[in-house]
Amino acid sequence: MIKNPILPGFNPDPSIVRVGEDYYIATSTFEWYPGVQIHHSRDLANWTLLTRPLSRESQLDMRGNPDSCGVWAPCLSYADGLFWLVYTDVKRFDGSFKDAHNYIVTAEKIEGPWSDPIYVNSAGFDPSLFHDDDGRKWFIQMQWNHRPEAHNTNGWHTAFDGILCQEWDPVDKKLIGPRFNIFGGTDLGLVEGAHIFRKNGWYYICAAEGGTGYEHAITMGRSRSVLGPYELHPDKWLVTSKDAPDAALQRAGHGQYVETPDGQAYHTILCGRPLPPLKRCTLGRETAIQKCVWGEDGWLRLEQGGLVPVINVPSPTGASTQSPPSQVSTDFDSEQLPIEFQWLRTPRPERLFSLSERAGHLRLHGRESIGSWFEFSLVARRQEDHSFRAETVVEFDPDTYQQAAGLTHYYNRYKFHALAVSWHETLGRVLVIQSCPGDYPSGNLTFPIGSGISLPAGRIHLAVEVRDNDLQFFWHADGEAEWQQIGPILDGGVVSDEGGVGEHGSFTGAFVGMFAYDISGRVQAADFDHFSYTRL
Repeated sequence: MIKNPILPGFNPDPSIVRVGEDYYIATSTFEWYPGVQIHHSRDLANWTLLTRPLSRESQLDMRGNPDSCGVWAPCLSYADGLFWLVYTDVKRFDGSFKDAHNYIVTAEKIEGPWSDPIYVNSAGFDPSLFHDDDGRKWFIQMQWNHRPEAHNTNGWHTAFDGILCQEWDPVDKKLIGPRFNIFGGTDLGLVEGAHIFRKNGWYYICAAEGGTGYEHAITMGRSRSVLGPYELHPDKWLVTSKDAPDAALQRAGHGQYVETPDGQAYHTILCGRPLPPLKRCTLGRETAIQKCVWGEDGWLRLEQGGLVPVINVPSPTGASTQSPPSQVSTDFDSEQLPIEFQWLRTPRPERLFSLSERAGHLRLHGRESIGSWFEFSLVARRQEDHSFRAETVVEFDPDTYQQAAGLTHYYNRYKFHALAVSWHETLGRVLVIQSCPGDYPSGNLTFPIGSGISLPAGRIHLAVEVRDNDLQFFWHADGEAEWQQIGPILDGGVVSDEGGVGEHGSFTGAFVGMFAYDISGRVQAADFDHFSYTRL
């Protein structure tokens, strides 16, 4: 059996493609760098993070992008001996406009090298590329409408104004011919994330609807022409948990269809696993997969019946999901950052960190403040479990309270808890807690232990435990064996989609990692020689 979610933690908007016996899933990374995660599997049950293709400045530069902007809803496909990746770089979130720029990159091998991007357009986001049987290619995306009046909107939200389709010329590398608005979705509204595939003479379109919160859904239509008109699925939706508040997988929607070599049908979805009592998805939007069947009427449905996704579904090969290791740790002995780590926004990581300046250590260069949209030195990994422990060791000698370095449970500039080595005028070097528990839009800090506690000289060991909604920090000095609690139990659940502004304005997920800042501008360095993540 396959146990969902197949990609736990922040892995939304899954686009899946099969090439021979190999399956690949691309997921959104938003403001985290490098852009787009691609996982690989041979059995749909067990997945390995393979690569992040948008890894250089010519492909992606997100400095200044607001929280939850950046890379939205990539589409991965394979045709003509190439892998094709379509993606959006969203530059604005608030207000009536989005400023969403769409690009295409290609590679002969999934590991790369990936090409420099070809700019396509900026009419909307969530693009996909459909390779038709006759060799023609069609670029599909939602259309963003900044006006109050609707054009092809069937639901209540006029900004999501239908799905556009226009031919793409792979030789001249540009859109050609007229642009068609082919699908308006249902009365649920907010139609986006559309993918088209062809089967038995029909063109099928699957699109996300209802927003990315608890009303999320996948709707389906079909047509004899790629340009429509599309008739709606008789059940209206293929997948949704919006009418099943007790289902284990909530916020179900936005995915893509795939077939096995022997014709078995599956569909990826994004989902959330909310924690009681406030229904906050501390792991963000995750990727799941559902087994499907084709009915005699030519429509796709979930194999288990109904619309609600389930945790356990049959694997096409009979494989079972293997549990990941209970602990993943690194001593930073390589000059390559372990693949589970990412940083924020910038294509120039050498300004943020180094693995070679001091052997066996990750050196962070203190730059802008925690939560900066430009250069904040944070190296972190996804939270993949509702309960976990992370540990690190830091060497840091600040001489002003404008410098700090340590361990953080981080979502964005409005939602984080941080345990940091800093400095105080009378206490000297101190250990402090800095939190921003969902204070949107001000982003003001709170200080749960005030000015902090004085520290001895030497290395400081830091740890954080998150158990569902509760977060507790720990520490000890080098040479001491016993961990000491520091500060009260904090609300770890605020580091979630629903914390602060809520799930319709927060689209990433919780990370845990090492950070440093120096707002004096002197770029004080902090050295970390260990990091571990343990599932509890």
